[in-house]
Amino acid sequence: MGSSPARSRETFGESMEDVKSVLEALRSEALEALNEISGPKELEDFRVRFLGRKGKLTRFLRGIKDLPPQMRPLAGQWGNQLKRELEEALASLCLGEPDSPETRLDLTLEGRPVLRGSRHVITQVLEEILDIFKGMGFEVVTGPEVELDYYNFEALNIPPDHPARDMQDTFYISEEVVLRTHTSPVQIRTMEKQRPPVQIVCPGKVYRHDSDPSHSPMFHQVEGLLVDRRVTFAELKGTLTAFVRRMFGEAMELRFRPSFFPFTEPSAEVDIQCVLCGGDGCGLCGGTGWLEILGSGMVDPAVYGFVDYDPEEVSGFAFGVGVERIAMLKHGIDDIRLFFENDLRFLRQF
Repeated sequence: MGSSPARSRETFGESMEDVKSVLEALRSEALEALNEISGPKELEDFRVRFLGRKGKLTRFLRGIKDLPPQMRPLAGQWGNQLKRELEEALASLCLGEPDSPETRLDLTLEGRPVLRGSRHVITQVLEEILDIFKGMGFEVVTGPEVELDYYNFEALNIPPDHPARDMQDTFYISEEVVLRTHTSPVQIRTMEKQRPPVQIVCPGKVYRHDSDPSHSPMFHQVEGLLVDRRVTFAELKGTLTAFVRRMFGEAMELRFRPSFFPFTEPSAEVDIQCVLCGGDGCGLCGGTGWLEILGSGMVDPAVYGFVDYDPEEVSGFAFGVGVERIAMLKHGIDDIRLFFENDLRFLRQF
């Protein structure tokens, strides 16, 4: 039921001057309330108090129909003008002034979900590799990515005319400075400063002039070194067998296959049973049932001459693991370039 004419006259007065006074009082009350708003709760209280279904201005606008007909148009005009003023003031508090350098949060909108990041799949696999070797007592050591030719090649038994340099397409900064092609230089730098025993793993980025679905100009390696008295190939085999089974499962089969590296002798590649066919032979493993995952060997005695170790007193082994290679096999990825394209559809899978 609407208000009676008598009630409207009691509320608004007998003339347009009385209606104007009521609205001015309402405006003053509202502006004072606006100045006291300091947060979302006060903002909502203001909206309910003046603009809500039972708000003071809403009641005024609903009561206009009970005024004398000649007063209604002007009262409606004044009332709606005040409503626009309060709504604009409310919006200004929520959003900030258009030209203001400080744009406020729109408290009337629903909250947006916070997107949480995660570690890159390469970082995850790298940390898993390091955790395994740290659990075996290896210390993590890092070194420069821009390296001297001496540490990258010569001190690793690869002199300037050695054919093994052709095995690695190198980025040269100058004749004596290169982007390191492996993290083995960190092993030399460590042995220069530390007498045996040495038990380290060296993670980091390495660079080679090579790019295809299985090779990248920049990739990650973890190389390991253990030098002490009476270290044998049996300890190398035991260490890498434990690593492979921690990384791929206790049931994983592996084999050591003779190979060549200029800084180890004897040398061996380590193969694991194909993760796709289980050793039966498929396109991934070229029908052999085996996949190469790392290189290893006993440290060549010639290397000890560069770090003043006595090869009659100490022996040791070294190995190198490609992090991207491990990640591709572990997660069934067939293109190394996917790791570096920053496609969130790919990265969110991990």
